[in-house]
Amino acid sequence: MPTSKSALSGRAKAYDYLKNTVLAEPDAEGGFISEQEIAERVGVSRTPVREALLQLAAEELVQLVPNRGAYIAPLTGRDLRDLVELRNLLERFAAERVLAAGTAPWPAMQKILEQQERCDDPASAKEFIELDTTFHTLLVEAAGNAMLSRTYTALRARQVRAGLVALRRSGTRHAEVVREHQAIVTALANGEVEAAMAAIDDHHARTLKHQLTTT
Repeated sequence: MPTSKSALSGRAKAYDYLKNTVLAEPDAEGGFISEQEIAERVGVSRTPVREALLQLAAEELVQLVPNRGAYIAPLTGRDLRDLVELRNLLERFAAERVLAAGTAPWPAMQKILEQQERCDDPASAKEFIELDTTFHTLLVEAAGNAMLSRTYTALRARQVRAGLVALRRSGTRHAEVVREHQAIVTALANGEVEAAMAAIDDHHARTLKHQLTTT
């Protein structure tokens, strides 16, 4: 029997809320998700929430535990290394592609960076990391490869959660990220491939170092 549009809409809303809000929050790690609570927040029944959780389990973002529900496992050191390594590969490819094509989105990235500079207090941590995700996504999407973009977007929940953990526990990370992002933008603006690669590598190496010190 075909799935109704309303059911698909409910599942999509639950999936989006779970992935981009609940799973992006560090405080949720190590806990179980309440289907009823999520259903009430999203404004749907428990069925689409359950379907969304099945999809997230297939993506290995939650673990379904019999008689307990969906468990949000903390990111391990291996998870963090794999995440940063994949991000680095995708962003290096994107940078090389846009520089060769002369389509580096550095003006848009610079605007995002300027917004990040203003998010310099603890209360703005979530906004800062959301902007961080936008900054890097602009580069990846400019490569013009839809599969590449989808792969990168799928990393968002883990990326936001890991970034928030590092930012909240390091008093200097905000300023460091701004400097590292500026190095990437400057290299892209100047059309310098080697400098862009080095800046991306350095940013991810420092990011991983901070994230690993919090695990």
